[in-house]
Amino acid sequence: MTDHDHPAGRRAVCHRRRCAALIAAGVLLPLPALAGCSEDAREASVAASQDIAPAPRSALKNGGTLRWAVDAMPGTLNAFQSDADATTARIAGAVLPSMFTIDASGRPQRNADYLDAADISTRDPKQVVTYKINPKARWSNGTAVTAADFIAQWTALRGKDNAYWTARNAGYDRIGKVEQGANAHEVKVTFARPYADWRSLFTPLYPKSVMGSPNAFNEGAREQLKVGAGPFLVQKRDTEEGRVILVRNARWWGEPAKLKRIVLQSLPGDKRAAALAEGSVDVAAVDQIAAKRVASARRPASSGSPRTPAVGNAGPQSNGNRAGAKAAAAENSALRGYTIRKALEPAYTQLALNGSSGPLADDRVRRAVARALDRQALADTVLKPLDLPSKPLGSHLLMAGQYGYADHSDALGEQDAGAAKALLADAGWKSDGADHQQAGEKAGAPAPDGYPDEDGDEPSDERYAGDRYDESDESDEDRPDGDSDDRNPARAGRGLAGAPGRGDRPAAAEAPLSFTGAVGSEVQQSALLRQSASFYKQAAASEKADADGDTGSAAYAKYKRYKMRAAEALGAAELIETGQGPQLPGSGGHPGARHAAVERAADAAAAPRPADGKTSRIAAVKKNGKPLTLRFVLPDGAGSEQLRTVGRRIASMLGKIGVQTSLQRVSDASYFQDHIAGGDYDLALYSWPGTAYPATDARPIYAKPQPAPDGSLTVEQNYTRVGTDHIDQLFDQAASELDEGAAHTLVAQADARIWAAAGSIPLYQRPELVATKKSLANVGAFGFATPRFQDIGYQK
Repeated sequence: MTDHDHPAGRRAVCHRRRCAALIAAGVLLPLPALAGCSEDAREASVAASQDIAPAPRSALKNGGTLRWAVDAMPGTLNAFQSDADATTARIAGAVLPSMFTIDASGRPQRNADYLDAADISTRDPKQVVTYKINPKARWSNGTAVTAADFIAQWTALRGKDNAYWTARNAGYDRIGKVEQGANAHEVKVTFARPYADWRSLFTPLYPKSVMGSPNAFNEGAREQLKVGAGPFLVQKRDTEEGRVILVRNARWWGEPAKLKRIVLQSLPGDKRAAALAEGSVDVAAVDQIAAKRVASARRPASSGSPRTPAVGNAGPQSNGNRAGAKAAAAENSALRGYTIRKALEPAYTQLALNGSSGPLADDRVRRAVARALDRQALADTVLKPLDLPSKPLGSHLLMAGQYGYADHSDALGEQDAGAAKALLADAGWKSDGADHQQAGEKAGAPAPDGYPDEDGDEPSDERYAGDRYDESDESDEDRPDGDSDDRNPARAGRGLAGAPGRGDRPAAAEAPLSFTGAVGSEVQQSALLRQSASFYKQAAASEKADADGDTGSAAYAKYKRYKMRAAEALGAAELIETGQGPQLPGSGGHPGARHAAVERAADAAAAPRPADGKTSRIAAVKKNGKPLTLRFVLPDGAGSEQLRTVGRRIASMLGKIGVQTSLQRVSDASYFQDHIAGGDYDLALYSWPGTAYPATDARPIYAKPQPAPDGSLTVEQNYTRVGTDHIDQLFDQAASELDEGAAHTLVAQADARIWAAAGSIPLYQRPELVATKKSLANVGAFGFATPRFQDIGYQK
């Protein structure tokens, strides 16, 4: 997971602001609202949404330190300021009161540690919510948690005093007054306007000492939290070491924390694999590459160490290789102490279509793009190798497994290339000639980008699974160029090394992460790479002989190409085996970049090709003689390889309806701020988090952009610039509807309208991969559920 493709990681954190690591949840709905969703199906989906190694408190040791990797040091410890981030949210969850927590199915639950009761006590003429505070609840300075703290927080966040530098005021601005009830432990909140998402308020709750004055709010809680009321307290914020230390709260009245300390260590994603290999962290969210290293290392020694040279490669080793093998063995020993927790993260990746200008300003073109997508194939690309449910997400507002989830994608329509072409034609984008094929290429054969023709089929699961490709039912004459195995080495190593040519799948798509069996293990990858290198060498020798010294011949060109691929395959194999081997050309010498050359070639394969009857596969649609070309902006960082793989697949799908795409890689630092937020893209991939309160939190993401007095466009968080007045009205009505069933209906209607507008196309829920020490319990891939920090610990 990377922040630059996750706007949530950059959003302001407010009353219950859901940023990347702030646990989101679902709308509280009555059972009848779950139309078309059986209880068994929901429970199965919820099970896929959490993996934390649950254990009773009695099975855990008392004491111990947990070292938890976080993306960065917190920008502030005040979760209601604009520079609050995921680390701020995690700290707040451990050290401050939460009136409501979230369960695994995404439903808000009253937190009995802080509240004895919380209900709507009056609906007419005004909505009144009465909170009864647990009398045992105390701040760490010994004072009780009382109505005064609620009043101070409302005063600071209501938006009436500009001296408070608040991120936003949603929900608090609907409150008319907050006052003490029968005693200091009873709070009455009277709303000036009805508010369905009232459970989101006063979480986290800060003491009056923080909220009581603008200076304390703005500056006092940025660097330190002197007072808390959770199972842990902030002991130290160590900027030099890049860590925040939390310790047990001696005044905590609930079940005591099992751990003695939690150390939140700032550790960028690209350094986590090394930290795991060193054993210097206990819990870390990781990408698929790091997760695979852990999974491979955990295999029994009898199956072969993933860093052991492949069979048939035994022989004298250089001192460097021996040293590398020794280091790799030590690394594997450390990695075997971890396990990978995996679940569906309460966040989804979408294809964003910028509707502010250009061809995508026409809703017919947007819908055509959307209906060209095989969302199932895209979900399979990311989730199936992880053995996670790979059904495409059908809602912008609720996640799979969340209470009340329903699929509304039929408001747009299913994948249909014919319907997509008809929409383009209706918008004036038409093909001016027949589709073309490359000379000697058969319909259905893989395209240069590695994916099949419009008239062909993708390889079935039986023939393509992980890094295997079963050619038992394919004859020589069915292969591109009519080559047999001994003349077309790409068929043996099929995309595992080298740039994709005709008949090759890109390596990024060909070798997905696998946690099951030996297929995808590094041992087998190494063997296959060496086998591929051997075939390439044989083919190179054959082509060189055919060339007979003619350096300008086609045979000589093939010789050069096969020789390069042999070197690349051999280098990648040695890298896998020793960690010290040569890199692929152009990879910059970094072990994590060994597919860089392959990725660049895959990008080139997905780039637009002219309709000249020789190299084009599908004739481009044109309007006024100009082809429809969309600029697809993608992040360039090592942690975004998965996004780029998905982007290339989308480019291939759009090519089948005559829409060309120009893939543009940009730096991680500029991806979100300069391109997504700045509107400098046609197509882009980024993620949004799920939320318990879509009527409040999702509204700014889909609100219709409004002209500002200076002529600019105020888009809030709607970076696609696509919205309607009707969608806005439905959100407003849902936020004010106190009948939960009716509110759910309004949210569902809003989601259907968002689908129909085709500015944002949900693709799949993101995988959540967390490496944890095997001895840890009640921590890992939390999914929707709010962590119970006091229950995290080491097993006895």
